[in-house]
Amino acid sequence: MGEERDGVPLTNLDQELFPGAGATKRDLVDYLDAVAGCLLPVLRDRPLSVVRVLRGQERFMQKNLPKYTPDWVPRATVWAEASHREVTYALANDRRTLFWLGNQRAVEYHPALMTAGSAHPTHLIMDLDPPEDGGFAAAVAAARLVREALADVGMSGAVKTSGSKGVHVFVPLAGEPAVEDVAAAQRAVAARAERIDPELATTAFIREDRHGRVFLDATRAGGATVAAAYSPRIRPGVPVSFPVGWSDLDQVTPADFTLATAPGLLAGGDPWAAAMPAPQELDAGLIAEGHTIPVARVQAMHEGKRRARARREAAGES
Repeated sequence: MGEERDGVPLTNLDQELFPGAGATKRDLVDYLDAVAGCLLPVLRDRPLSVVRVLRGQERFMQKNLPKYTPDWVPRATVWAEASHREVTYALANDRRTLFWLGNQRAVEYHPALMTAGSAHPTHLIMDLDPPEDGGFAAAVAAARLVREALADVGMSGAVKTSGSKGVHVFVPLAGEPAVEDVAAAQRAVAARAERIDPELATTAFIREDRHGRVFLDATRAGGATVAAAYSPRIRPGVPVSFPVGWSDLDQVTPADFTLATAPGLLAGGDPWAAAMPAPQELDAGLIAEGHTIPVARVQAMHEGKRRARARREAAGES
């Protein structure tokens, strides 16, 4: 027999979510039900990409809604410059849509950085990505560098676990900042954090140049996405991205926050909303400095080509 929630048919609820999850599809739907009051506000009106994992298949990110999507699922159509086509995204604005997505085995929720119809990012975001063996403590230390760099210009943000091995810092923005200016400010924050402790953190986009340091990823701008606060992640034990107070970062690990444990930790509140400072104007100095820093992906592409050429020439001479 199928089950329903809010009139949404649910199927195969007792199947394992994915190999190693230690959780069923029912656990996912129960989790979405329990945290909807906190999750919906961070998803509302934002074109949503989800990562789904179907039985016996590799995970995949879905942007375009499938043709069988019910008419009642809210949606927004966005022109995708990269693929030169219109993409119809879900807008997770209500519990029914969350339940429908959960039934589709949508485990991860990656909202756009702007709301539908807007060209203005709502947050400055830094993604602190530790090296494979560096662990969470290194990411925490790097987040504190970011906090210091922000504080130096009178800005502040909230911090959450990524649900993987890193942390995210979100700074809410006032006004209607241009995508290019937010991206520039992020590059400047990363550069300033790196200057505070270059032994710990790096802005090197090319992995082999990081040498065991935490990567200060300032590329989450424009059309990028970031796993939402409270989003589960497709990892063993199904950890979730979870808000942590700055003073508590040393006492936690990403594994503390899972599909099973996170609802109880909310205690009826919304710690992400509570931790988020008031929206702030982007610092003009950050914007100006950032516009002098090359875009990481473009720089890395050119550098990769240069190195490949150098390797070819070296091979030819040997």
